[in-house]
Amino acid sequence: MSDIAETVPDSKCARLLGRILSGLVIVFLLFDGAIKLVPWPVVTETMDKMGYGSNESLARSLGVITVVCTVLYSIPPTSILGAILVTGYLGGAIASHVRIGSPLFSHTLFGLYLGLMLWGGLWLRDRNLRSLLPFRR
Repeated sequence: MSDIAETVPDSKCARLLGRILSGLVIVFLLFDGAIKLVPWPVVTETMDKMGYGSNESLARSLGVITVVCTVLYSIPPTSILGAILVTGYLGGAIASHVRIGSPLFSHTLFGLYLGLMLWGGLWLRDRNLRSLLPFRR
């Protein structure tokens, strides 16, 4: 059996797709972190609806965590650490949406969609990750 990591993903097209997926995730997470740093009223209102209260200090703390983890993900030498940290953050978001009974496909699973894009983009653009997590045919 040959690894797909050895045959397909080292192409320029795969790397470009990986960069696009990663770029979309980075832009979204930086925006998400930035609106929490301000924090916009929609942030504190949403936090209150989710049971965390409309605490601006907590919103800013979450914004800092989001931005720092995203920056770690965007820098190639620390991208795997950043991906692990962002995955944990997204898991907390999923758990929060499950707890309050948010709609499944639009809200609750959004963190899963973002996580798949995050890891998929990283897998396509990072040869070391492909060798660590090979897919077999």
